[in-house]
Amino acid sequence: MPEAIPVSTDQKGTRILARTFFNQLRASGYTPHQVIGIATELLELVTTDLREGDKAVAAAQSTPAPDSGAGFQQRA
Repeated sequence: MPEAIPVSTDQKGTRILARTFFNQLRASGYTPHQVIGIATELLELVTTDLREGDKAVAAAQSTPAPDSGAGFQQRA
């Protein structure tokens, strides 16, 4: 299982990062409509990632542990 990435809860840092990204996009010639398209794509990627994470958690919770012996009977 991949190692968990630390999550920053610093809202000021998040705002600075978003503003910097926005300013770089605009300075590179992206139009406001293109920036909206990029933001939409980012949101879609995050949503997909969250859904896949939820599925993985649900699968892990519904799968018996390997050493539980569920569904296995040894015959003599």
